[in-house]
Amino acid sequence: MFDTLRKLMSDLGDGGKHASRFAEDDYRVAAAALLIHAAAIDGSIADAERVKLHGLIKLRFNLDDAATDELVAEATKAEQKSVDLYHFTAKLNRSLDDAGRARMVEMMWQIAYADGVVTEFEDNLIWRAADLLCVPQNERIALRERVSASLTNGGSPTQ
Repeated sequence: MFDTLRKLMSDLGDGGKHASRFAEDDYRVAAAALLIHAAAIDGSIADAERVKLHGLIKLRFNLDDAATDELVAEATKAEQKSVDLYHFTAKLNRSLDDAGRARMVEMMWQIAYADGVVTEFEDNLIWRAADLLCVPQNERIALRERVSASLTNGGSPTQ
């Protein structure tokens, strides 16, 4: 799993040649780190997950490709150093309102569904993250159903 994350970081990063525009305490780093964790929790990051990750981060944080790559690289480093979800979810709880935290859970579902299979590891991760983000169980389930329905109806879950 760490080899996959290192590859993702090297593919998307520039090797730290310039100062990052994303501070360590930037909530976007925490959000992206959770998404990276969701993509990697099943042991590998599929190409579809990598593409979905980049697209979600770019769209939701209104970034260009270079900034998106930089944020993914910073978030990958943060995710590799983390020992639990609390560090990220606590930062998101301080930075986001209820709707923002629910949107975070929805994005995690979008990453989980990106490769077409939601594993028990992904399901459990999102359940734990939603709990730490104070997103109620019924809302977490509704978000999952909405993302799943958007895929079966041929829609894009990023819309």
